Amino acid sequence: MTDFSRSFASLGSIGTALLRLLDPETAHKLTILAVRAGLAPFPAPTPPERLAVRAFGLRFPSPIGLAAGFDKNAEVPAQMLRLGFGFVEVGTITPRPQPGNSRPRIFRLEEDRAVINRLGFNNKGLEAARTRLANRVAAGIVAVNVGANKDSADPVADYATCIRALAPHADLLVLNISSPNTPGLRDLQLGARLDGLLAAAMASRTESHAHPPVLVKIAPDLEEGDVNAIVDAAVSGGADGLVVGNTSVRLREDLRSARRGESGGLSGRPLLRRSTEVLGQAYRAAGGRLTLVGVGGISSGADAYAKIRAGATLVELYTALVYEGPDLVARIQSELAELLARDGCTSVADAVGSQWK
Repeated sequence: MTDFSRSFASLGSIGTALLRLLDPETAHKLTILAVRAGLAPFPAPTPPERLAVRAFGLRFPSPIGLAAGFDKNAEVPAQMLRLGFGFVEVGTITPRPQPGNSRPRIFRLEEDRAVINRLGFNNKGLEAARTRLANRVAAGIVAVNVGANKDSADPVADYATCIRALAPHADLLVLNISSPNTPGLRDLQLGARLDGLLAAAMASRTESHAHPPVLVKIAPDLEEGDVNAIVDAAVSGGADGLVVGNTSVRLREDLRSARRGESGGLSGRPLLRRSTEVLGQAYRAAGGRLTLVGVGGISSGADAYAKIRAGATLVELYTALVYEGPDLVARIQSELAELLARDGCTSVADAVGSQWK
């Protein structure tokens, strides 16, 4: 490790420890303010060249991305890219601003290296996000995650509204239909409702005169038959990929934290195994027809490598940052590069889906 890398890691660790003395939502707001003010340890080390990925017609400097939920209002995508992420996903963004559910609504499960949240798509709305994204000048890949307002009479129309407005400013679009904190949202994952959503999404993208790839974000709680049906619907509906997956309303049996009974979606280390299983199911069902992004429980290079070997071309993380700090990104990238080299892979592409080959 270079002297610069040691300093970067030290600053990140100190800041993370201080923020964990605060309640989670206050800590998150202060983190966004600090990043906006340039107080984070910039820039991160450049990812090893072995990690560069071609996907969706784009070149990603690294497959390690920041998951949606951290930068809900597209306030700091450029700064998070400077922290070393290969791409960032902002949102979830809804047409109208909404406050989300009542506080407290985020809970750290420290013994489990996990978080439970029931935020409920709290965000400042479409217009605020569009203004920030339209004024973005820094290079880097930004995915935009969109959803429906909680009180919407027509959730599909909400997605269409967001896509028409945001497609011109997005490198990727992600349809979030798997959050457990908006009643009825997960019903959009299956059957005719998914078909209708995808038809509306593609029509709205055409109307926007922009053509960013469209991905569908699904839950880790699905059964294999449902995963297979979603894959077929995504392909026939014109989607380019899947994000697998979101937070879980299950997986509570082995948790140790006193907060394990809180309602909401569980994220972090306990999701690694299950979310990777669902990812593998989606990869086998897709048969190369979709590009997959693996999310859930990543906190090391080995975790990222497991997702890639199960079928992910790209991966994302968020919860691990709460416990490890910003230096985690560079560490994961270094570990992943070493694992690829160990197994004779000259690129990430060599390892995608290798578990099934």
